[in-house]
Amino acid sequence: MRIQTGARTDLGRVRKNNEDCFLMEPSLQLFVLSDGMGGEAHGEVASKLAVQTVVMHCQQSENSRAIPIFGDAQPDVSERTNRLASAIHLANKKVFEMATAAPQHKGMGATVVALWLEGQKLSVAHVGDSRAYLLRSGTMEQLTADHSLVAEKVRIGVLTPQEADASEMQSVLTRAVGTGASVQVDSNEQMLLVGDTLLLCSDGLTRMVTDPEIASTLLTSASAQEAADRLIELANEYGGQDNVSAIVLRVTQKSDGVLERLKVWKRKS
Repeated sequence: MRIQTGARTDLGRVRKNNEDCFLMEPSLQLFVLSDGMGGEAHGEVASKLAVQTVVMHCQQSENSRAIPIFGDAQPDVSERTNRLASAIHLANKKVFEMATAAPQHKGMGATVVALWLEGQKLSVAHVGDSRAYLLRSGTMEQLTADHSLVAEKVRIGVLTPQEADASEMQSVLTRAVGTGASVQVDSNEQMLLVGDTLLLCSDGLTRMVTDPEIASTLLTSASAQEAADRLIELANEYGGQDNVSAIVLRVTQKSDGVLERLKVWKRKS
């Protein structure tokens, strides 16, 4: 399989600074997105530290199996998925230590959502309300469950999804990286198919653009980068109330090198 990537982050129409951050490490097939919180520059610091820590830990674990696992390993997922969750546990530790070390960083934290591919197997791990989606055969599925107050109320039947979308409590998180000495990280695994599209995004997108519009944009865009650009544009067209970030991954068939060379030879002939 071949992965086509596209990504973009934007300030939005209201905020004065961008607290979103993402990193893509194609050599590892690792993709991480974070939405910082804490105001002023603190959210920016938290999100940047979080994504850098996740990537660094995953890189180190690829080079040495002796790298310790942070947090409790889950028996029902692979070592790679446990490593990805471990990286988020380490990010929580680093952000929390920074938040408690200096008064100006008090209260800062971040969401984190990360994807790590190995062949057709996809590892997913997250904390907070930044999301991962899978679009397959025209149907889009959310791979992550929001760690927010309104999402919890929807899950137990206190609010309808429509009431949650209109609630003023949407920004209240029940879990975030760096707000406590430890955090529970959710993780799962998927098997990918050629033709799948994956999306990582901050809530600056999902609060502005509906899931059907997101799915339609992913389906109709000519490339992964065009899809990421158009999603950001839509969020801003609808008000741009928050920073907005998107990483789009398209799973395509890996080209046959011999066939491609034959095509080139034929054109030249």
